[in-house]
Amino acid sequence: MAKGKGVLASIGRQGSFKPLFSSSRKSQDDDDDDESPGMERSPSGHKKWISELSSLANVVVGRCARILLLSTEDLQQHFETEASESIKHPSRYARNFLEYCCFKALAVATQLTDHLSDKNFRRLTFDMMLAWEAPAAASKPLLKVDTENSVGSEAFARLAPAIPTIADMITASNLFDVLTASNRGRLPFLIYDKYLGGLEKAIKTMKNQSVSSHLSSLRLDKGEMIIDIDGTVTTQPVLQHLGISAWPGRLTLTDHALYFEALGIVSYDKAKKYDLSADLKQVVKPELTGPWGARLFDKAVMYKSISTPEPVVMEFPELTGHSRRDYWLAIIEEILCVHQFIRKFHLEGVGQAEALSKAVLCILRLRAIREAFHILPPHPERLLTFNLAEKLPGGDLILEALAELLPSVDAESTKIDGGHASEKIEKSGLYSTSAVATMSNLGFMFTKGSGTTDETGLPVGEVLVGEWTPLERAVMQSRNNFKKLEMAQATIDGVKVEGIDTNVAVMKELLLPVIQFVKWLQFLASWEDPLKSATFCTIFSYTIYRNWLGYALPCFILFIAVFMLCSRHFNQAKPINEVRVTAPPGQNTVEQLLTLQHAVSQVEELVQAGNIVLLKFRALLLAAFPQATERAAFVLILLAIIVACLPLKIGVLLVFLETFTRQMPLRRPSTERMTRRLREWWFSIPAAPVVLEKPKEEKKKK
Repeated sequence: MAKGKGVLASIGRQGSFKPLFSSSRKSQDDDDDDESPGMERSPSGHKKWISELSSLANVVVGRCARILLLSTEDLQQHFETEASESIKHPSRYARNFLEYCCFKALAVATQLTDHLSDKNFRRLTFDMMLAWEAPAAASKPLLKVDTENSVGSEAFARLAPAIPTIADMITASNLFDVLTASNRGRLPFLIYDKYLGGLEKAIKTMKNQSVSSHLSSLRLDKGEMIIDIDGTVTTQPVLQHLGISAWPGRLTLTDHALYFEALGIVSYDKAKKYDLSADLKQVVKPELTGPWGARLFDKAVMYKSISTPEPVVMEFPELTGHSRRDYWLAIIEEILCVHQFIRKFHLEGVGQAEALSKAVLCILRLRAIREAFHILPPHPERLLTFNLAEKLPGGDLILEALAELLPSVDAESTKIDGGHASEKIEKSGLYSTSAVATMSNLGFMFTKGSGTTDETGLPVGEVLVGEWTPLERAVMQSRNNFKKLEMAQATIDGVKVEGIDTNVAVMKELLLPVIQFVKWLQFLASWEDPLKSATFCTIFSYTIYRNWLGYALPCFILFIAVFMLCSRHFNQAKPINEVRVTAPPGQNTVEQLLTLQHAVSQVEELVQAGNIVLLKFRALLLAAFPQATERAAFVLILLAIIVACLPLKIGVLLVFLETFTRQMPLRRPSTERMTRRLREWWFSIPAAPVVLEKPKEEKKKK
């Protein structure tokens, strides 16, 4: 840390990072002491060029060395000393050394308040990503600093989170997708620079809102920070609906609460506060509004909690669309989610401030995209860390990994450890700046509690040179599962059919084997064929008499499992057969209107949901999703063995205990996790395709 403070002191004397970030090349006719960035001279007078690195990587490393006030030789020597042998392996040396230099330099560079406004800093960070994609000398093509290139997703997701203002590790990939929506998955410098410009503007706007004189009527708690305000422009008010009336006013969101100030005759009335940090069973969702209570316009947010006698509705009027409402819905949910995260993991002091800082930075990035590109992303919640983690499959594992990192930013804990924590962080190659330090460097003040002593911010371990951290592994696994879930959801959307009569026809076709089996049982029970009925009655009676009934269910389960495994083996890589359903005759206008009654629509939804369940079972049986089929088959085999081995009374007792003790405090976390895993697994199963066939002409005539 002493070295870092020395660097900052030197930067403070220079006034800015510009001399360090500058990448301009000087003419050969300049003074002999001038040299290109990144080309340090050795004692013999020759420029230092690291042979393992590409040309751009050498330039970037040179600029990193200048930021750290070191020579490239010293920087390389530090890497050789601190890195393990696996990190220094020749096949990984170039990229790992480049990451080491970049992370270490960025941890220092981002501590300057106005680093985002420096064009040289923006270019340097972009060049870091370009160099990361081709770090080795053998990389082709060799990149040049002045060549306009574009950055890929992996480079952005790896290096951008090292600058907490620009990106977050959990949402970096989604942010990249938004920035490259019109560039075929590659990020050019023009878009990157425009995004940083919007981010700088969003930070200044938030600062101005925090110190604006017209906010003096709000009584904020100590350390409470204003995030956004809406309704100050008369042409774009925020309407609070009370019964059948609506009243304009100003809406303010802080990192702890939501405030609404109704517009009075001269000024705003006393603000109504809706606490988002307390555990009040709060619900926030989109709502429909309209005159005299009519539900016509989808432009409002509904807030409900146990502290409010009735739901509170805030409307955000706009001529077209509902992006204004979607933005506010997303950022309010983010504040709710971050406080749920804080309560769940009992965060206090710096840990709590770090979580809040991450949430505020995510909102700043969403606001920057909205203002820079004049459009709100289709799914704004995907750019908000805690909101996204609540919706991702395996998001709870992401939050657990994140919670384990947060206490490490507590500077007081490093003192208790005798200063060894800081040494351990540097030796492990961790050089990411905390969100609290970033917010402080940007000019925002957080109440950090009793755990803060270091004003410059201690580097924390969200990025690990040459290796994946538990948080990165959890994020990657969750993204892979989310892709599978999206693919499964696409199959579900493709098999949904409209109309109660059509859904009933699909259900009848899917239930045809069951219907035939029931008819067969009814046929036997009717004794229309005495021989068959007598044979069945004798066999079943003997089974009950010999107490063999307990083996019937295991045999049936084993039969299903064997059938699934056979389908998995013989139908591998083959498309699943469509369910062919004869569509019912079309309806005229009057008949269609009659079927739109409320009760019928509810029945339609129930039948449609039943079809999805049956189609998923069909996909499992026919191995449309091999991994799920194998897992289900082995679970069924295990279940069959358990049912076969345990006596009936013990099995009934175990089922009772399992059901009755689920909500015990001791079992509640495991029950929630198991329920979530089962739900995520079920959602990831695709549905079997459905093809609707038109009835034949002959059948129509009949």
